[in-house]
Amino acid sequence: MRVVGIDGCPAGWIAVSISPEGPIEPEIRIVSRFAELIEAAENAILAVDMPIGLSDFIGPEGRGPERLVRQRLGERQSSVFSVPCRSAVMTEDYREACAVAAAASDPPRMVSKQCFHIFPKMREIDALMTPALEARVYEVHPELAFWRLNGEAAMSLPKKVKSRPNPAGLDQRRDLLVRHGYEARHLANPPRGAAADDLLDAAANALIARRIFRGEGESFPAEPARDSRGLRIAIWA
Repeated sequence: MRVVGIDGCPAGWIAVSISPEGPIEPEIRIVSRFAELIEAAENAILAVDMPIGLSDFIGPEGRGPERLVRQRLGERQSSVFSVPCRSAVMTEDYREACAVAAAASDPPRMVSKQCFHIFPKMREIDALMTPALEARVYEVHPELAFWRLNGEAAMSLPKKVKSRPNPAGLDQRRDLLVRHGYEARHLANPPRGAAADDLLDAAANALIARRIFRGEGESFPAEPARDSRGLRIAIWA
């Protein structure tokens, strides 16, 4: 039995698999399709940094979990993208996505370029997800994971500055993961197709998957709404 933390990366998805109890000896792999991760470990808990559950309309407080998560992240709250309505996520043209999103939100909101760039991965997961899979697949967010691992305090340094890696911020997160059982060598060299922050994020997500397996995971919000496909809209930590 394993639990798996997953993050999107340039090559597809990076997955860090660990045992749910005991010492951490991670298995790290890159896959091109999310379905490979579901198929590879039928009983594993998967904690993935990607929105699951897409609203048809976005109100003033945004998609359910976003406001709750941002409240906890202080200066790191900008890492939580505003996810638009389902119909916008299904578009492949940026201008069209903005128009659709604005028409289905109050007040009208466009789409950030950062969020638009992950639409393909959001669609990939959405096409696979069912309410039954929710027993295994959970939405997480790395900065909320680090908040939880850091004694419910947001990280003081960013991972990136002006879209470039921030070595001090990466070191801060790496040191925190080592305090939680990883060895520095586990986190030193991301596999080809992933960046250093992708590996750290997936490793943090794996620790949240371990919390979920133990029954210690917390859902934001505590009572999630469901989208038109019956999928819960929640971020776990």
